[in-house]
Amino acid sequence: MAADTIDLHSVRILPEAIDATLGLPPDPVGLVLFAHGSGSSRMSPRNIYVAEQLREAGFATLLIDLLLAHEQWDRANVFDITLLARRLLAAIRWADGQDRLSRLPIGLFGASTGAGAALVAAAALPQRVAAVVSRGGRPDLAGAGALARVRAPTLLIVGSLDTDVLALNRAAASHLRCAHELSIIPGAGHLFEEPGTMDMVVDRARAWFARHLKPQGAGE
Repeated sequence: MAADTIDLHSVRILPEAIDATLGLPPDPVGLVLFAHGSGSSRMSPRNIYVAEQLREAGFATLLIDLLLAHEQWDRANVFDITLLARRLLAAIRWADGQDRLSRLPIGLFGASTGAGAALVAAAALPQRVAAVVSRGGRPDLAGAGALARVRAPTLLIVGSLDTDVLALNRAAASHLRCAHELSIIPGAGHLFEEPGTMDMVVDRARAWFARHLKPQGAGE
């Protein structure tokens, strides 16, 4: 898909006053919202790359700054899953108010602490969120109760070298009652900086969303 066919622009989501970047390919088949974490932002080069590849596959993307500029200086906010999830839910409500987005099935892509927020949001909106992907995430931060309420099929992607986070993902997966999969990228660390590893993340995330983000009324 040619880059000039993508409608890419900044939006502000009220009432939370959070900034986001919306990317719209022609005739999108779904909408993927990105939840960043650990002090990152919508300008994260890794998530920008993933978003670009998802748009090539026909998905609209919304990269969101879950923290306001002055909030990013307080490290505690990075781990405030309640706050991050509230902002993500506000973004979903915003999307539901947009003519070009309201009928699209929704997927959530969470990285680091953003993965915990994505799963809390999925648990809160089981009829709206159709799939979740976590990249090097902290799904454990969602808490056992929220994890058990998630109904959206969930893919947990972790690097094999990211041993501490891998253990946390295994523990979190034990609380999930939805369809889920733990996908381990061989030779990858926490940031997937090793050659080829981010492309493996993209391939697995794209396939997961293609499988589970179905138009309303469509079956398997």
